Amino acid sequence: MWTAVLCGLWLASLAILHLLWRSRHQRLQDEYARARARWEAMHTQLAEEAQTRLTAMLHNLSEGILLLDSGNRVVLANPAFRLLFQPPTPPEGQTLLAVTRWHELEEMTRRLHPDEPARTQELIWAGPPERWLRISAAALFHTDGRRLHTILVFHDVTRIKQLERVRQEFVANVSHELRTPLSHIKGYVETLLSGAATDPGLQQRCLQTIARNANRLELLIEDLLTLAQLESGQVALQLQPVALRDFVEKMVQEFQPRATARQATLENAVPPLSVLADPLRLEQVLANLLDNAIKYGRHGGHITIRARPEPPDHVVVAVADDGPGLPPEACERVFERFYRVDKARSREQGGTGLGLAIVKHIVQRHGGRVWVESRPGRGATFFFTLPAPPEAEAPNDPPADTVAHRSSPAPAAGS
Repeated sequence: MWTAVLCGLWLASLAILHLLWRSRHQRLQDEYARARARWEAMHTQLAEEAQTRLTAMLHNLSEGILLLDSGNRVVLANPAFRLLFQPPTPPEGQTLLAVTRWHELEEMTRRLHPDEPARTQELIWAGPPERWLRISAAALFHTDGRRLHTILVFHDVTRIKQLERVRQEFVANVSHELRTPLSHIKGYVETLLSGAATDPGLQQRCLQTIARNANRLELLIEDLLTLAQLESGQVALQLQPVALRDFVEKMVQEFQPRATARQATLENAVPPLSVLADPLRLEQVLANLLDNAIKYGRHGGHITIRARPEPPDHVVVAVADDGPGLPPEACERVFERFYRVDKARSREQGGTGLGLAIVKHIVQRHGGRVWVESRPGRGATFFFTLPAPPEAEAPNDPPADTVAHRSSPAPAAGS
């Protein structure tokens, strides 16, 4: 009997232990399941956050990004790449060659291997518009040497190339402009050294030519320094309200002798307006425009300075002549450095080819713009804008129709 009781107790104990073990096992399984769910949720969240960061980074990069698979097919293209190449259809799924049309780029990616971390190459995209691109390519390889993915980074270096071209052209132009007067000075000095100094008449002509070319060199260097200061932003403008009509009147009086020598008429038709400008720089602008109008306008012609308000807060100033005018292609380039419509005549008149470039930079530093309108045989009108002073009061000048100042033309020979 005791044996049966002991066996029953033993069996009951085993049953209780089994139930306890199963309960604990179930509890551990539940805890594991909850922990696994938390880990998976955390992993999913981290993956989503990483994907969001990567997507945001790729979308905000200024460089074009292209991700290729092992078959050189596009897996991902960021907005900067689409902006650069503007593909007609989505690039995803297409081959690199189909998207870019560059056999050189296809060949560069084919040559990537595990021992070479990256390759870089510069190529020209015909456009439009034409662009210079510096392309870096790198590949991710499997341990067995199979290529998994390729990433291409497209850097737009168009602006850098354009600046390099401008610099090269500028150096070439400066060298040419300096060489001409220097060669004249050297030639006439050699003439004097070879015995011309004993001839008073020839000596005088040689010295006058040397002085004229030395003055041209001085003007050229001064204009180059002014232009360099303007382009580098080193010129601090002393802005103040300027009564435009009075200012133009002073410029007209200053240029009257030059106009008289060309039998030209200067007219100040500026109404009572004020501008916010640096008087010294404004004088440079008007001096260049008036000097060009007198030198290259018609002999015995008429030059008019006008102005009008340009809403909301600018004033347009115009210097017009009735000379031969400019060809259409010159209107687009006349503000470039060293650009001349008639190179021989411009050098003969003593121009440096930098005056209008200086005008453009001064006006732009004032927050304005400059342009020219012209038709061959109908004269040329140069416009520029300047800001109006805030709450400026009109100057107490007489009405505009009584202020026209005309320089009397010189009498004709024999009159």
